[in-house]
Amino acid sequence: MNLPDLRQLVLDCAGHALVLGGPGSGKTTIALRKSIKRIKEGLRPGQRVLFLSFSRAAVARIADAASIEAREGERSQLLIQTFHSFFWDVLRANAYLLGAPKKLKILLPQDEKAMSGGIDRDDDGWKEWDAERHRLFHSEGRVAFDLFAPATADLIERSALLREAIASRYPLIIVDEAQDTGLHAWKCVKLLAPLTQVICLADLDQQLFDYLPGVGPERIAEIRVALEPQEVDFGSENHRSPTTQILEFGNDVMFSRVRPAPYKGVSCIGYQPKTVNWNHLLRRALAAIYKAIKDHTGDRAETIAILVSNNRTALRLSNALNALGIFSEKGKAVSHRLMFDEAEALLCARLAAFLLQPKSPGQIDSDIATAIEMLARAKSATGNGHKAVAKLREQAAKIRQGKSLSINIAKAFRAVLDALHATPFSGDPGKDWTRVKHTLRGCAQEELTRAASQLDYIVALRRGHRISVALSDEWLRNGAYTNAIDVLDTALAQEQLLDGVDAPTGIQIMNVHKAKGKQFDGVIVVREGRPGPHGFESSFLWRDDSAPYAKSRRIVRVAITRAQHHALLLDPLWPRCPILGNHALARI
Repeated sequence: MNLPDLRQLVLDCAGHALVLGGPGSGKTTIALRKSIKRIKEGLRPGQRVLFLSFSRAAVARIADAASIEAREGERSQLLIQTFHSFFWDVLRANAYLLGAPKKLKILLPQDEKAMSGGIDRDDDGWKEWDAERHRLFHSEGRVAFDLFAPATADLIERSALLREAIASRYPLIIVDEAQDTGLHAWKCVKLLAPLTQVICLADLDQQLFDYLPGVGPERIAEIRVALEPQEVDFGSENHRSPTTQILEFGNDVMFSRVRPAPYKGVSCIGYQPKTVNWNHLLRRALAAIYKAIKDHTGDRAETIAILVSNNRTALRLSNALNALGIFSEKGKAVSHRLMFDEAEALLCARLAAFLLQPKSPGQIDSDIATAIEMLARAKSATGNGHKAVAKLREQAAKIRQGKSLSINIAKAFRAVLDALHATPFSGDPGKDWTRVKHTLRGCAQEELTRAASQLDYIVALRRGHRISVALSDEWLRNGAYTNAIDVLDTALAQEQLLDGVDAPTGIQIMNVHKAKGKQFDGVIVVREGRPGPHGFESSFLWRDDSAPYAKSRRIVRVAITRAQHHALLLDPLWPRCPILGNHALARI
């Protein structure tokens, strides 16, 4: 049976379906066409087709494809959401059925990290912290992000009326990246399936998140058993990079196949790890990939991703790009977006918002104590410096008890508040935010200088626009940044749920896991050496993975196949990488 017949099977399917296929095989396109077909068949008032995806990045990709596949009226009847956004809609209307307060508030990830001291699931004390998270939900209505799914599953399981209401509203539910659906998200889908039509899209070779709780290789098997779907396999048809051999290379890496000839659309730059200058290497790599894409397509690349193994490397490369003069005049930094664990930066943003709020001269000691507490909260989110955090909190408590402290940080915050109070703010959020940042940096106190540097990341993280709009609205309402902290938190909460609807552009730096669901004109995949139990080892090897490195190969394949036109590897001369092996790659 040829591929058009397979597409028609999906379009004609009246029951559940499981659509399998590799990167760029057309799963999303056929799902959108199925959605449009269902819309044209007629929906009752209030009904919509629901398209759920695991990642915000995938939502952006799907929304972009929908703008091509569907007319404006059809798009209005197609709801494209992340699971988290869908769960939040269900929770805030129905969580009272679980005994939670009727008014819920999102416990932002940065706040959770600060409250828990940066604790992770594998750390001692997680059980106690998890119990505290559940108490916060049921007693205070504060919901941590990773409680969205279990709470929603609990609701849907307990209430037949809620199940019927959701199924009635969404007669067709499409689940993208179904192989990465977590335990509770899958439970929600399974509970709704008897009442509505479900179509799952999956790539059996791209299960990247099986390290997360509840995500495992058995998910596809469970879908087959629970839904008894019509199964359609698009195989390795490649519509993402059909004029290159990027997918072939990714598949050869995945299945440990080696061929002697180079791959079209794949190249490599070797470097000496002991003497590498990341400024120069990134300059060379970016120039090479832009040229390769221009030669291949005739157009300048709009999106380039630099993919790394960990957040520490992402930050180091971001700093390198900030120092480059490449593609810019007078040595200016390269504009890029850094995607990494941003908790400390966002909590420092809350400190900046506090400093923007109007102050009473008679309460300066209280304001200094608050500022020190906010700084302690930001530092706590890193999970490090526990003694320093405790000392900051102790100092803030003494100030609140009426003790006048002459310590450096108290004097520095007093100077900051005096300087900001001396001249009124302008009402231009960008200028006023910059003024706060420069005032913090100008006090030359270590903790405040670090906070100012964290505010620089807000720009790199592309958070500035949404925050600026929210602060501008607040100024127009009140003639001051009266509720700047609340405004900031609302903007960040909205971003957590909705960010990604606009397709990314330019250069982005991220770890490979954050690249899941994205696609770019080109990708630069960075391999490094790192200390291991037997000396230096390749950063492409997932920790605790053993030969033949199936998990590691899958992750590298995901990185490579994010590219539409060109994939460039930065490959150190040592240590040797058992995953890359003896692949023949075009050397630049």
